[in-house]
Amino acid sequence: MTYIAKPSLHHPSLERNAAGHTRRDYEGRISTLCAGCGHDSISASIIQACFEIDLEPHRLAKFSGIGCSSKTPDYFVSPAHGFNAVHGRMPSVLTGANIAARDLIYLGVSGDGDSASIGLGQFCHAVRRGVNMTYIVENNGVYGLTKGQFSATSDKGSKAKKGAENKDAPIDLVMLALQLGATYVGRSFSGDKHQLVPLIKGALSHKGTAILDVLSPCVAFNNHVGSTKSFDYVREHNEAVNRMDVITPRAPIVADYKPGELKEVRQHDGSILRLRKLEEDYDSTDRHAALGYLAKKAAEGEIVTGLLFVDPDASDLHDALGTVHCALNKLEDAELVPSLSALEKINSSFR
Repeated sequence: MTYIAKPSLHHPSLERNAAGHTRRDYEGRISTLCAGCGHDSISASIIQACFEIDLEPHRLAKFSGIGCSSKTPDYFVSPAHGFNAVHGRMPSVLTGANIAARDLIYLGVSGDGDSASIGLGQFCHAVRRGVNMTYIVENNGVYGLTKGQFSATSDKGSKAKKGAENKDAPIDLVMLALQLGATYVGRSFSGDKHQLVPLIKGALSHKGTAILDVLSPCVAFNNHVGSTKSFDYVREHNEAVNRMDVITPRAPIVADYKPGELKEVRQHDGSILRLRKLEEDYDSTDRHAALGYLAKKAAEGEIVTGLLFVDPDASDLHDALGTVHCALNKLEDAELVPSLSALEKINSSFR
């Protein structure tokens, strides 16, 4: 469906932001993800956030790796710069672009497989270096493109659709980001737009590394043994001339709950997510308290959502490297070529 272009005509009554753009100016191509996928809800939240902060679309640079999540940058802000990297390598590609052109706003979209498995090392080093970016992990706990195997963020003891139990401890990317020095850390749920949109707006406006772990349920893998509507049953009882999959539509899962409240959200496969939104008096500037609070709530089986930590005086990789304050391709010869006296001074320092 991505080959089908959306109509370019805009109704004259559409609301415009301070930059003169309508919400439609931040949309992308038609999604090819499963109907009801949480990733599409995240894309919609990104569109809304960009509209509300009056972002010029051409100033956004969006990056991704491989996976269902990494398809989503095609579904928002079409006029933006974009690069789809190989599996797990998005952070280093984004870092290189950021060093070369610091005047853009960088958004990396990844998944739990792309970031917590093959790309874990890349994730860690990008965070600890303080790359100025918003890094959104669309976390569904499975490998959606390869039929729902456990991912590195799957909870120990959780069961696959066929009953297999996960024996491995999960990687918590939020805890990891806090330990590695990320200066803006949040967690949300794809169905809670009221919480997610402000978190994305804050992340895009933040100087430093902003990590958002967004729980995004996979709707494709709740067909089970015994169902006459399952893919396996149809294949066993059908003599087809070719093989095609059809994903039955699912209604998007939404949740609206107050600060400090615990919300149990039933997924399409019958499992329950226990979400707790941060209390209004929570101190989001205490990194060590955030780590302890997360560990305590995780032990109680709860997933904490909200802005978990922010450093209002954060620095970034450019501050550490002392880079120039413009994109490298804007530098002239006079700025790039050292004088003879400057060159002699550099050479003398090595003698």
